[in-house]
Amino acid sequence: MNVTLHLAQDPDADELLGRSPLAALVGMLLDQQVPMEWAFKGPSTIAKRMGTDDLDAHEIAAQDPEAFAALLSEKPAVHRYPGSMAKRIQQLCQYLVEHYDGNAELVWKGVGEGRELLRRLQGLPGFGKQKAQIFLALLGKQLGVRPEGWQEAAGAYGEPKSFRSVADITGPESLAKVRAHKQEMKAATKAAKAARK
Repeated sequence: MNVTLHLAQDPDADELLGRSPLAALVGMLLDQQVPMEWAFKGPSTIAKRMGTDDLDAHEIAAQDPEAFAALLSEKPAVHRYPGSMAKRIQQLCQYLVEHYDGNAELVWKGVGEGRELLRRLQGLPGFGKQKAQIFLALLGKQLGVRPEGWQEAAGAYGEPKSFRSVADITGPESLAKVRAHKQEMKAATKAAKAARK
């Protein structure tokens, strides 16, 4: 893995996401209830606060939970809910240590079938089906990880030239299109709820 992503809209943070499988997974994990850029800048912030230029699953898994939560809570906080996200990141890293020797890339490396990769991603703590499908689409569209049937396994997120998720963001223009799509989805959901009342 060594590409430049444009998810944090910050050169250093995006560079880390493009070369570090664990940073990409942690960014995806953080991508909830906060702006996308904030979430994907998180791995870079965590690495800097740990005094390193990359994340290490063994090191994070071994951290004292309270100390790790405090590290994420420092201003500016890594997430709106730094305590609960610190716990989730540690759970993810512990799982990677137990199942993949701490090497996040082994989650997808050598997997020959899209459904199997989706199953592996859904097995990660904090990754439900939607998050797993979005990350699978990101792997396929931007990181060159394309096992057979990956687009089908990623569902609508795997569709080419769609602007549904972080998998489709390659710069400011596509970011604006994804934001617009999300606004449309929110408006449609709100209208559907109103219609049911």
